[in-house]
Amino acid sequence: MLAVLEEWGLPTDNIIVSAGDRHVLIKNTPDILGELDAKQLARSPYISKMILAGAAGLFDAALSYLWDETITQLRDRVADFDVAYFFDLAEADPARREALQTRDDLSKINDAALLDAAKKIQLISDVAHQQLSHINYMRNHASAAHPNVERLTGLKLADWLQTCIREVMQLKTRPVVAEIGRLLHNVKAAALAEAELKNAATFFSGLPQDQANNLANGFFGIYTPPTADPHVLDNVRLLWPELWPFVSEDTRRELGVKLARFRANADKARADRAKELLELVDGGAAYLPESDRLVEIQEALDDLMRAHRAPGVNFYEEPPVARRLRDVVGRHGEVPELLTAPYVATLVDVFLTNGYGTAWNAEPYYIELIKRFDGPQAAYALRSFAFTSIIPKLGVTLSQAKWVELVELVAPKLTEREDRVLLEHVRAFTGTPDKLRKDTRIAAQLEKWNEAR
Repeated sequence: MLAVLEEWGLPTDNIIVSAGDRHVLIKNTPDILGELDAKQLARSPYISKMILAGAAGLFDAALSYLWDETITQLRDRVADFDVAYFFDLAEADPARREALQTRDDLSKINDAALLDAAKKIQLISDVAHQQLSHINYMRNHASAAHPNVERLTGLKLADWLQTCIREVMQLKTRPVVAEIGRLLHNVKAAALAEAELKNAATFFSGLPQDQANNLANGFFGIYTPPTADPHVLDNVRLLWPELWPFVSEDTRRELGVKLARFRANADKARADRAKELLELVDGGAAYLPESDRLVEIQEALDDLMRAHRAPGVNFYEEPPVARRLRDVVGRHGEVPELLTAPYVATLVDVFLTNGYGTAWNAEPYYIELIKRFDGPQAAYALRSFAFTSIIPKLGVTLSQAKWVELVELVAPKLTEREDRVLLEHVRAFTGTPDKLRKDTRIAAQLEKWNEAR
């Protein structure tokens, strides 16, 4: 055949590999194929094409066929596991995720992303991911898939064939991955029994961190579609609070980003569902997008002031609202800049009490939130003696005592020179705190700060 090509004026150098390399491949192939049973062999057409191409000396084509078989079978393994769960982890963009629904859509994910997501759900091991990624790289740089000048050997091809067989074609699902698959199936199939819910909660506590994160993304993906069945929504709502404590900070933030993307894509139905899940758990509201959090925090502040001012019942009404505010603010005390002033003013107001008594079951929340103040928030709190809403309180004995506590709570957070100077003036002031604003040195510091804002 080479003579024919030469007669036609086509190149013949380096078109086929040497007979020795072909012999090495053909010699090793039977033992490698012996690792597959008859059923597996019968459904591997690209392996046949690989061997024929290799026997003809076209190793670059053989590598392409080997990779085609590997990717086809990996897609089959993904489809057998849970294709929706896989898509939730493989595609973060909600708009693109919407187009991924069935086994056929797996072809829309490039091979590298397919390998990454398969590793993420631990369908393949880290070592397998490295080995397969290398074969994919060689397929892109040394096969017939792209122009190349790389030289392949029979031993390399035989080794890669064995790797693909062992890591993909003979893939055995790990116990934890199989358990996740069963749980996802059960969640979608019917309402979970109480025993199943208890077993799931126990299962969550033993999950590796990455698998807990993956499962959170999976539940999120199951819950947010507007077409989700009622029993699926109920199952996720029951399981979500049990899983949440084991979900990492990064993954929680990623879920908030997904909600923001739903909003950006004008996908209100999914955005509403996503918000439901985040608000369902303690602390979940802290991961809402800033626009949502701004509204949530402002509403919580308004409700807290209403509860605080409710005559005779504030001791009962403040705690649940204070807890809600703590949850939406989050463990790091992150508050949109637009709300710094009302947020600080409200917390100072309720911390100083209504003058008649301390809401003892709400105060721990106030102290916790004040301790989360950042520098600018603490600076506002230090100057709150001049707020019109605070001045009247500082003439009351109980509130005066609470003011002293407040100053010491915010003191460690004051790092700016002007703030430290004012702090010393406040501490040195011998009158009652309602007169602080009238001290000439303090008034000068206050005016300077207001001008700089």
